[in-house]
Amino acid sequence: MLDKADKIYVAGHRGLVGSAIMANLKRRGFTNVIGRTHAELDLLDGAAVKRFFDEEKPEAVVLAAAHVGGIMANSRQRADFIYENLQIQQNVIGEAYRHGVKHLLFLGSTCIYPREAPQPIPEDALLTSPLEYTNEPYAIAKIAGMKMCESFNLQYGTDYVAVMPTNLYGPNDNFHLENSHVLPAMIRKIHLAKLMGEGDYAAVCADLARRPVSGLGADASDSEIEKRLADFGIFPGKVRLWGSGKPLREFLWSEDMADACVHILLNVSFKDIASRCKGDIRNCHINIGTGKELTIAELADKVAKAVGFNGTIEWDSSKPDGTMRKLCSVARLHELGWHHSVELDEGISRLYNWYNNRL
Repeated sequence: MLDKADKIYVAGHRGLVGSAIMANLKRRGFTNVIGRTHAELDLLDGAAVKRFFDEEKPEAVVLAAAHVGGIMANSRQRADFIYENLQIQQNVIGEAYRHGVKHLLFLGSTCIYPREAPQPIPEDALLTSPLEYTNEPYAIAKIAGMKMCESFNLQYGTDYVAVMPTNLYGPNDNFHLENSHVLPAMIRKIHLAKLMGEGDYAAVCADLARRPVSGLGADASDSEIEKRLADFGIFPGKVRLWGSGKPLREFLWSEDMADACVHILLNVSFKDIASRCKGDIRNCHINIGTGKELTIAELADKVAKAVGFNGTIEWDSSKPDGTMRKLCSVARLHELGWHHSVELDEGISRLYNWYNNRL
């Protein structure tokens, strides 16, 4: 068990996942939770990671740092997604082992599962059939990371636990129009379309100043803004979103995810999960989600309601849908004593308010 004064390193502490986990640990009374920005520690640099572990000697590590993005980014940056994630994982997990770290929590993603996995997806579905092509490099990197944890546990007796959160959203989310995930991207697109439809280009400019879009300078005219935002499917009073709107997705509020992660870090060991295996010890990771799903079109309607958007939502079926359904089984998580608390309608309203308060 971890003591409240033990040093816990959260890798990726400024991101959506890491910031929520760090805040949860502090709320629970942990007084020695540390993080490093990318400028302070480049996790792709093995020598720098070694120096950090030499100097700080953490008792526990939460590996939430990763190169992440939505379907567009995954399609365009396939090499970056596999190379950078493999490098980060190798450096951090390797140094954690070499420095005798007691506990490590590895954050993956439910995209590790096969495209045609049974629904809801149990942990044992891993590696049973081909992956979704659009995010295959990222998924392979994350599978390698969790298998690295599992293999260190089996060979060296470490206690490294992997968790696979579903689609996350919440404070400190990424709203970049080219590489954000579906829900924050949808919020921003619908928000901008609403403002443009109302002719409030001062508010549009304030949004672009806070979160710049390439190709638009500070002195861009209204027509230049309209032309550039059209590249992302954003028009006055109208949005055009990728795909058919038919895929089903599950979404989890990031602070709920953090609470589940810390619950597992403090209360669940690798041996607890391995003891449940029949035969070979494998697939000892834990899905984290709500067990609930909706279509992307239904999600867009919920976002439009939260934003107060009465315009048009169109779907561009020439763009990929990705996996058609990806609901994870949360039976193992529930057995381990944790359930989510924030439902989607409440979460979308919270995130839109958070977004507006940071313009």
